[in-house]
Amino acid sequence: MVDLWLFFPLVITLHNLEEAVWLPRWSRRAGKLYRPVESDEFYFAALFVTILAYVVTFMAVEFPSSRILSGVFHGFLGAMILNTFVPHLTLTILLRKYSPGLLTGLFLMVPVNSMILYQSIAAGVISRSDLLIFTLVVSMALLSLLPLLFKIGRYLTAMLK
Repeated sequence: MVDLWLFFPLVITLHNLEEAVWLPRWSRRAGKLYRPVESDEFYFAALFVTILAYVVTFMAVEFPSSRILSGVFHGFLGAMILNTFVPHLTLTILLRKYSPGLLTGLFLMVPVNSMILYQSIAAGVISRSDLLIFTLVVSMALLSLLPLLFKIGRYLTAMLK
């Protein structure tokens, strides 16, 4: 089962690559529903979140008896499933134009993460209630972290120019 966990970093990498290619340009035309984001600041944030996914996965695999690490890992999976529906699917519907990240979200993130979560719950690795709590906590942490990551990305970009 833990072997399947290793697919999460691959899936989030592909998802963040799709976003990195198209989201900055898309964000400038998204209107009031999405704040425009520059390429460099987005690349920094996407890279940070991707690396975070690798670290969290590695720690959860290396320390399987840690309830906290397992919870954060599974919460990250749940948060990324939610990310597929809000904002990607929601913005695609509201704006009537494709929101970058939706395809990899629907066809990679949701199925792979759902399979991992299903197996983890069935094996007793995490309970449904803990999954819900950790998904909410990780989602809120990631949402809170993104503006800071964009700001750091802008700062680093300005320093390097």
